[in-house]
Amino acid sequence: MPVQPLKRSLSLSRPVNTTQSNDNVQNHPQKPFLIISGLNVQILDTTILHSIQFNLSRGVITGLIGPNGCGKTTLLRAICGYLPYTGSILLEEQEVRKWPRKKLARKISFVRQAPQFSFDFTVEELVLLGLLPHKSLLENISRQDHGLLESVLGQVGLSGYNKRSLQSLSGGERQRAYLAQAILQNSELLLLDEPTTHLDICHQYQFLEMMKNLADHGKTVLVVFHDLELAAKFSDRLVVLNHGHLVTTDTPLNVLNRELLSDIFRMHATVEKNSSEISKINYESSMIS
Repeated sequence: MPVQPLKRSLSLSRPVNTTQSNDNVQNHPQKPFLIISGLNVQILDTTILHSIQFNLSRGVITGLIGPNGCGKTTLLRAICGYLPYTGSILLEEQEVRKWPRKKLARKISFVRQAPQFSFDFTVEELVLLGLLPHKSLLENISRQDHGLLESVLGQVGLSGYNKRSLQSLSGGERQRAYLAQAILQNSELLLLDEPTTHLDICHQYQFLEMMKNLADHGKTVLVVFHDLELAAKFSDRLVVLNHGHLVTTDTPLNVLNRELLSDIFRMHATVEKNSSEISKINYESSMIS
């Protein structure tokens, strides 16, 4: 089922005009939603990210790829304001570090990689946490909120799971519950850290098609991929990291090639392309002895 943009009386993200013509877009290019420049992140005595620079635009899915330990999760956490950094992360022309936390949560939602909690939630309790940025301290959950809850649970294939314990869910079901929370949060930028890790192939495609639909409705999406074919299929642009450095950023068609797979991912492989997309990556052998 296509993911529909949520409508509520709360003050949420401003609407994005996704029906404007291509000529209008070319004549009046949209400012990037997020601008990263000269970004450095150091944890204890180790510099994890070095001089990272790229932009994120509304209505675009950007895939973040690179080998293990290259700094992908650290980058997402810095964008969320969870880590101190030097350089600049401008969200709508204001530094992320200067945004009040509650206002920032209305702009950015983060679907983490297999998050763990010290106590159990029901699916309903977890998903309703997505409303916290839009509620005052003592404000109750309304009938309208419960209607939105039922809508997003249906969209992620979890109708009827309201009272199920998170601990009783499979890894894939749990991941879809976290996505439902992010959809209910209704932020303008979605950050997803390897969201398809625990999903079977059917639910991987369903999940990523939901991301496409959200981008089609004006959301900005940055998603970490390990599967390069999925990254090529579902991303409008790719950002490649290696050893904490930005390697390149461009369309999948321009980024993924034999040389990059060899130099960055240490794989002998060939990439089959047609005029508009990558059709297949043929892995031959590892270069690690």
